[in-house]
Amino acid sequence: MELIQQLVFAAALIIAAVVIARRVNYISGAINLGRPEDRSDNPGERFNLMLLIAFGQKKMFTNLTVALMHLVIYVGFVIINLEILEIIIDGLLGTHRVFAPYIAPIYPFLIGVFEVLAFGVLAVCVVFLSRRYLTKVSRLQPERHEEMRPQWPRLDATLILIFEIVLMIAFLTWNASDSVLRDRGVGHYGELKGVVPDFLISQYLKPLFTGLSDGGLVAYERFSWWFHILGILFFAAYVTYSKHLHIGLAFPNVYFSDLQPKGEMKNMPTITKEVQLALGIEPTVAIDAVGNAEQANENGEQPSDIGKFGAKDVPDLSWVDIMGAFSCTQCGRCTAACPANITGKKLSPRKIMMDTRWRAEEIMNGKQKNGADYTDDKSLLGDYTTVEEINACTTCQACVNACPVNINPLNIILQMRRFKVMEDAQAPASWNAMFSNVENNQAPWKFSPSDRFNWAEQVNEPLKK
Repeated sequence: MELIQQLVFAAALIIAAVVIARRVNYISGAINLGRPEDRSDNPGERFNLMLLIAFGQKKMFTNLTVALMHLVIYVGFVIINLEILEIIIDGLLGTHRVFAPYIAPIYPFLIGVFEVLAFGVLAVCVVFLSRRYLTKVSRLQPERHEEMRPQWPRLDATLILIFEIVLMIAFLTWNASDSVLRDRGVGHYGELKGVVPDFLISQYLKPLFTGLSDGGLVAYERFSWWFHILGILFFAAYVTYSKHLHIGLAFPNVYFSDLQPKGEMKNMPTITKEVQLALGIEPTVAIDAVGNAEQANENGEQPSDIGKFGAKDVPDLSWVDIMGAFSCTQCGRCTAACPANITGKKLSPRKIMMDTRWRAEEIMNGKQKNGADYTDDKSLLGDYTTVEEINACTTCQACVNACPVNINPLNIILQMRRFKVMEDAQAPASWNAMFSNVENNQAPWKFSPSDRFNWAEQVNEPLKK
């Protein structure tokens, strides 16, 4: 029987590993749909930024209470799962608490820390559920935000929170039932009597199990042990499908985020090249199909086809933009900070990121089913995101500053807007008038540059009198 359990455990481990590996390959393929972009500069600065924002969660601390709760649930769940190493060894070898005899002096302390964190995770998950369904935080409510109306985003968050609560309960009650069996000296549990004492939190749950028979207690201990480890394996696989993929992707997303000052818009290399040609300056860069700078080849030849401006679909975006979409936890802080959204416009930066991920997944699913050359008649701009949304953006950077993991919805908005203006020539009339005035008058207003300071004379007129 013990051998069968070991084989079942090994099979579960392999299945989970295969599912996760396939999903990692899928997500990697989706991210690589994007255009290449070099983000290998300043590795030291990038690493420090990752430690500060992704691990230290600096940007969460604009709201201290929520930040501390998020820190508990994030750090707690990660640290608790360090015990998985012991569980995996026990499952494969058929042992029980294999590390306990070797690190007996500190073993109770470690498990005690795990239990305190587990209780913290449980409590915070209950609070987070209450914020969604009782206090109803505005940015999480479907009646306020279109992108939250599909069942999946709301259900996904709820399932994760409930699942974490159940996993923490299984962990604590497993330790409690194990302690009772150890006290009774039942089987191999009794071998650790006097070696492993009661644990910090689970000792208060022991009265729940003292009335059970030895057989019933062993059955529950085995059930909770199996439920805990299989639940963690399932959770690890499920996260790769969930919005909680940011648990892993937050780190590379922050590392590869833009180091340029916020508010600085990147010039389009295609336009730069045209200006250089117009001024009689030899172009210093070549241009790829969507305006990314490329070095000239060894013969000094420059590509003649500059392709299209901006981005209409996911493959026109940078791989950094697509990774940001998969890193998005849909918390809505970007949308809550967006002045356009606050004033009732349709723009929601969170929806931009969700649209990008859904479109990337649609393309990947089509390629997996129909081959690498698969294309469809859909696009990100038009079928997912509307022109009304992207034109409402004021480029104020509020969404970029609000994101806890340095996602940049603004860059995607700008790329789609550039496509609409420069490829489809569908800028609003007021924009065209402004562009014309800037070109001819060096100002957005329709008056001669020589008359620019006439208003000052009118202001100074009363002073002359």
